[in-house]
Amino acid sequence: QVQLVESGGGLVQAGGSLRLSCAASGSIVSINRMGWYRQAPGKQRELVASIGSGTSTNYADSVKGRFTISRDNAKNTAYLQLNNLKPEDTAVYYCNADVFTYYLRQYWGQGTQVTVSS
Repeated sequence: QVQLVESGGGLVQAGGSLRLSCAASGSIVSINRMGWYRQAPGKQRELVASIGSGTSTNYADSVKGRFTISRDNAKNTAYLQLNNLKPEDTAVYYCNADVFTYYLRQYWGQGTQVTVSS
């Protein structure tokens, strides 16, 4: 079994910064793509950023230039640096990963709340 555990969320004023972490644990052989999604109240879950097993990254237009995704393969951990936060960034942020154990499967974390006050 594989678990993804997010941390680093919280309450911050507009213009502030946070760093989210997502640590994967369990019977992991390798991790392909890792990503961060978010879901605001009354809205659908949306992709924020993703990173491949190498260095390729992808960002939602709304966060380009403000958020940075990275990963430490030795620690099976992904990070999301959130800078210049805006009230519209308020959401629950979820980690997502394509993990190979005995087969390839997608896993989700439990989510971490990010609240940006104006």
